[in-house]
Amino acid sequence: MKTVVLEVRSLAETLADASRAMKTGSADSVARIAFATPELLWRVLTAKRWELIKALCGAGPVSIREAARRVGRDVKAVHGDVTALLEAGVLSRTQGGRIEFPYDAVKVEFMLQAA
Repeated sequence: MKTVVLEVRSLAETLADASRAMKTGSADSVARIAFATPELLWRVLTAKRWELIKALCGAGPVSIREAARRVGRDVKAVHGDVTALLEAGVLSRTQGGRIEFPYDAVKVEFMLQAA
């Protein structure tokens, strides 16, 4: 199963992991998409976008029209959500122009601490 971890972490932590991977020659075995703050994560991953990710999980490349059909929403509205998810790096576009969420599972990690 191909899993992606959506997490909240600082740029410094992300760069440290990249540096470590370059030095050791071995990367993390899990794909990760990081957000700077929990607020940014929830701003990007709205309820409708979560629904879209769920519908695309493990589906392979699909057209925006097909994605809209799967979630029962208007194509124009789904197009806006797809654009936001592409910009955030959550979705990718294939060479043929279709969209893809290339994972079978999603794990979300962040910690809420006292101020």
